[in-house]
Amino acid sequence: MSISSESVKESTALEAVVDVPDGVQISINGRTLEVKGPKGKVSKDLSKIHVDIRVEDSSVRIRPLLARGKPRRKDKAIVNTMQSIVRNMIEGVLHGYTYKLKIVHAHFPISVKVKGKQVLIENFIGERSPRVAEIVGECKVSVEGEDVIVKGISLEDVAQTAANIENATRIKEKDIRVFLDGIYIYAKEKGM
Repeated sequence: MSISSESVKESTALEAVVDVPDGVQISINGRTLEVKGPKGKVSKDLSKIHVDIRVEDSSVRIRPLLARGKPRRKDKAIVNTMQSIVRNMIEGVLHGYTYKLKIVHAHFPISVKVKGKQVLIENFIGERSPRVAEIVGECKVSVEGEDVIVKGISLEDVAQTAANIENATRIKEKDIRVFLDGIYIYAKEKGM
């Protein structure tokens, strides 16, 4: 039983390919990946991620930077993670992302205001000082009745902003089954 050299090369080669649709431009400046599209521009710093990314005609090729001979499980995980990140960046510059949060209160009505790069949550469970949540990146936050809507082209920024708002209203040292007040994510959508 012999193993051909071609089958060994195929099994050790680890590569992911992401197709780039029309209207999207991808460029690499040093260790920064930039994706431009109709909705805007998103960039990602790759200095701490050990992958080799090459932009070809209409695709992006991702390979691990191997310090040893053959790829390991972590190398495959890094390549797949980078593939998802690139896909999310492309989807963001084409369509954008929207997270919707619901304001829930039982007794004290919660007032939510956007001021600059912060979301102020006032009168939360009767507190006198407002709770503050940071808006990350170029996200747009709006309050429409009982809903808080977070929109943007970077999935990481939109998700982190929504998480910051949700965590700002986390009630500690009380039973969360009884104290349901807060702001909770209820929808994650593609498109702005």
